Amino acid sequence: MGDDVFAVQQNRALLSRILDLPAAPRWLRQVHGTNIVTIGTEDRDWQPADGAVSFAPAVVLAVLSADCLPVLAVSADGQRLGAFHAGWRGLAAGILEQGIAALGVAAEQILVYLGPAIGPDAFVVGGEVRACFLAADPDASWAFRPGYGDRYYADLYALARMRLARLGVTRIYGGNYCTVRDESLFFSHRRDGVCGRMASLIWREATS
Repeated sequence: MGDDVFAVQQNRALLSRILDLPAAPRWLRQVHGTNIVTIGTEDRDWQPADGAVSFAPAVVLAVLSADCLPVLAVSADGQRLGAFHAGWRGLAAGILEQGIAALGVAAEQILVYLGPAIGPDAFVVGGEVRACFLAADPDASWAFRPGYGDRYYADLYALARMRLARLGVTRIYGGNYCTVRDESLFFSHRRDGVCGRMASLIWREATS
């Protein structure tokens, strides 16, 4: 909301052209939830979900983020793909658990990439966020450190890694950026205070 519709359409067309995508990305209507949809070649865009999986070639999965954590996943044989939008609400509610299950393969056969998100030195949250994670896993306390007053610094990357490791996913990559502090590389809603999103994409080419 708040974006110029024409500019969005232009940017998406430019994205497809620059990356030479095999098809237009399949955009979701993200709601900070845990719903996962399976997308085939004939499915429509704008399904209300925060994650998608696909087992078909030439389907481009996409998630949008501004400081939340985009998570991309692929089975070791390259046949099953997933893209998940993991803000703290979705992460706490189980978006990654739902997404990994939807891939339908053993956890040890899944590779995961953690895309650019707000880093642990910039993500300040209230005690209720910390309590939400600790209620599900007391060991999550080490992903929070005291900030000013009653606030905490939260490490989204660490929280995601913990949840993935609990599922048995060990091949986890990325998670080294901060959208707020790496200003020359990324947009950040928290830093800039304006509307905007970045896209994270995953796909496999069509077989000949």
